[in-house]
Amino acid sequence: MRYSTIILSLVVICACERQIETAPRDMHGLPDINAGDMALMLSELPIGMEQLKEVHSAVSSSSENGYDEEYLMRDIFLNPGAGVGSAGTKAGSYVTENPMKSLIEDYLRSRVMTKGGDEEELASYIDELTGSGLQIYWPFSDSWDGKTMPLMTFDPGTDSQSNEGYEVFVDAAGQRRVKKVMITESMARERPVWVVNSNDDSEFKTLEILRRDHPDWGQGGTVIVKSDGAGDSGVKSLLMKDFVMKRHYDSWFRGASEFFVKCGCVENFTASTEAEMRLYSPSVTDFMVVVKRSQVGVKIPFNALLISEWTPQLESVAFLITEDDGGSKTSWKAETTVKVNSKSYGIVVDLPMNVRDEIVWRGSLTSRFMDRYNGVTSHFGDVDITFEII
Repeated sequence: MRYSTIILSLVVICACERQIETAPRDMHGLPDINAGDMALMLSELPIGMEQLKEVHSAVSSSSENGYDEEYLMRDIFLNPGAGVGSAGTKAGSYVTENPMKSLIEDYLRSRVMTKGGDEEELASYIDELTGSGLQIYWPFSDSWDGKTMPLMTFDPGTDSQSNEGYEVFVDAAGQRRVKKVMITESMARERPVWVVNSNDDSEFKTLEILRRDHPDWGQGGTVIVKSDGAGDSGVKSLLMKDFVMKRHYDSWFRGASEFFVKCGCVENFTASTEAEMRLYSPSVTDFMVVVKRSQVGVKIPFNALLISEWTPQLESVAFLITEDDGGSKTSWKAETTVKVNSKSYGIVVDLPMNVRDEIVWRGSLTSRFMDRYNGVTSHFGDVDITFEII
């Protein structure tokens, strides 16, 4: 068999960038804008049931939208009660006179005014806080009993599995007190814990959001490709039916694992001559899979469309799974293979990734492999995936 490699222009679907920064501030009596100082601030707020329900609703909304259990500082001030990916607020009646933003503003105002600051300085600080990318992360929030106060901690920025935090309690004299405690993930499974960390996923669209933007794809957990029986003979579609993560890649303080699944190929390829090949460009399907701390080993249904038109001439596709760790943009130069008049051609395709990303798996998926393991769970490093060809 003759085999050649050619390079065509690349079309990338759903390419994204992010930039998250936090910064110290030298302002009158105000805490630095970092995770540690924000956790201490939360422990000193007079948080009650009203605010607990607000935060719980927000992290629940984020989870329903396919993100982690998180409540952005941005939304605390600009859209109280709303989770990541929510078009509007889910605040409801419990956010009345005292949402979280009011408690934080009152706390900061008392600090800045005591030290000779003014409202303009306070407003500037809050603007920076809302743009910091910091958030409240509430792991295992779906098991909250509806009354227990959370412990407060923060992402230490290391791989440590424990970190200092704060517990609020009422002493024998009826006074509200705060004491330092060491917090672990096992504690977070047994009682509520709020972790202040930096957001990693809000700039990306989850499959739930993409399906919401494109109702014709169907709803999560149902078949998203509909056929009327028409179309070219032999043309197939490739779905990722489900996704199982065997282990987390980061410290639990950083929250869920964010995987990016990327598939590069030349869709609907029907060229009959080498000249016609120039009419085709490779494309990359790129989407995010968020796996929460409680979902290790759990089969998560996705029914995500990877390739809409896999023709008989498409012999293999490039497939990449990464766990997002940020860094500057780079790519993996891979190949997708097509056949024209019994001759195979390798077409170079760039699959985007970040320099610090962990590569879970990368390689080629052939049409022969797909036919043989259609509907069968396959192993890709620390991830199991079931593909289906329809």
